[in-house]
Amino acid sequence: MEAQAAAYLGMGLCAAGFFGAALGIAYIFAKTIETVGRQPNAEARVAKYCWIGFALVEAVALYALVLAFILMGKA
Repeated sequence: MEAQAAAYLGMGLCAAGFFGAALGIAYIFAKTIETVGRQPNAEARVAKYCWIGFALVEAVALYALVLAFILMGKA
């Protein structure tokens, strides 16, 4: 396999990081909505942890984006 073909394959696999992040973010917000629906008085506390979780999951997508850009430079 040539180096350019491997770089293109790696860029395609970086898309899996975006897909995983999208699923993680959807899960976080779905559970937040479910929790607030069950206990409305805990909304402020749950929302704080929701945004922390969102930031951590979004970091995975940003790492995948940076990796894709690095591989694009090698191709």
